[in-house]
Amino acid sequence: MKYSRLTKEQFEELNQEFSTFLATQAIDKAEWDKIKAEKPEVAEQELDVFSDLIWEGVLLKAIYLEHFSKNHIFLFECFDTHVQSIVLKSLVPETDFLTREGLQWLSDNMFTETIEMKTGKKEFSEERNTSIFALIQQGAFLSDGLLYKQINTIIES
Repeated sequence: MKYSRLTKEQFEELNQEFSTFLATQAIDKAEWDKIKAEKPEVAEQELDVFSDLIWEGVLLKAIYLEHFSKNHIFLFECFDTHVQSIVLKSLVPETDFLTREGLQWLSDNMFTETIEMKTGKKEFSEERNTSIFALIQQGAFLSDGLLYKQINTIIES
């Protein structure tokens, strides 16, 4: 398995897609129930293959990621060979970007000496999707890139 197995909730959400996936292998509901009962290891393999296919599709389309922690916000824009990053750090220890108040504080103090802002670029050391998946495993999530674009526009001007 290249990525990780989807959760039960994700499988439920992708029920129709999973049925189509099984159908492409000439496995109908009765056959699937039989496989689960008689060959659970084969059923596990099918779940893993489907999970990897879904992750691959999601990661291929991934452009922007965000990762919030108490005092840091990491914003990423992913390209074919590298990732650009913007890191915002609060120099006020009691700030908590995981709360609504913390984000309001960031908005009010964005361009003051209490916010440290750094940009970076890193070439992917592994295959692109594997690298993006590693960021997700560390707590990043896919985003529309609005925050990245807003801050990047300000940095570049």
